[in-house]
Formats: sequence, structure tokens, C-alpha cells
Amino acid sequence: MRLAFASSLVLLAVLAATIANAQSTGRLGVSVSGVRSDSGNVRCGLYASASGFREPGAQFRGVAASIRGGQANCVFGAVPPGTYAVAVFHAEQGETRMETGAFGKPKQGYGFSRNPSSSFGPPEFSAAAFEYRGGSMSVPVRLQY
Repeated sequence: MRLAFASSLVLLAVLAATIANAQSTGRLGVSVSGVRSDSGNVRCGLYASASGFREPGAQFRGVAASIRGGQANCVFGAVPPGTYAVAVFHAEQGETRMETGAFGKPKQGYGFSRNPSSSFGPPEFSAAAFEYRGGSMSVPVRLQY
């Protein structure tokens, strides 16, 4: 009887740890609107800190999403809770990095989580940062050209 009770406790502990782990990570979606054409794709970078924010290759995770009707949806799976910011650009020709023109102005459509103003240059991490507590969450981003 004691062995059965101990086995039940072990099973409950494993089950509780599995449930806690499932709740601690989740799905983070980025709903991108304002895409001027359905050509190419939208590339989204999820950044976990101010260090390297907006820099290619420095993101925590990156995904590309297809465009339909001027909208795209980037999905990041198994994201742990934390503070994040998202940077997005429209890769009309399949580019893997955002291209800039005169004075560093992006040639493609771009946007950031929390849709901060970028009239005087790109926003800092703190202007685009949001708190993710796990589970399922969607963050809207509107592109500007």
C-alpha cells in the first residue's frame, strides 16, 4: 500500500511539473497590418533585451510569415514569460535584412510592438517593450513606409 501511495505521489509531482511547464511557455503572435502588397513576406524578430535590439541576428527568435490581403501573422512558439519587443519589416523581394537609404531611413515597410513613433529615428527597446506572462497572446504591429 505504501508503494502504491508513493508511486501516486511521484506521478502527481511529474504531472504538476508538466502542467507548470506548459503554462510557463506559450504562443506569442504578432498581427501585422498595413502591408502595402502581398509580395514577399513579413519578417519578425522577437528581442528579449535592449542589448542588440533591432540588430539582425541578435533577436531571441525570428520568423517569416506570408502576407494575405495586406496582413500577416508571425507566430513564436514555446516562449517563456518575460519582457520582449518585436521589430518587423516587409521583405517584398525576400530580403533577410532590412535595407536603408539616405539618412538610414528604411526602404521597406517597418514597425515595432506598441507602435512607437519613429519620426526621429528608430525607437529604443523600452518604447517597444511589453510584458509576456505566458499562455497565448497577440501583439498588433502596424507597418509604416
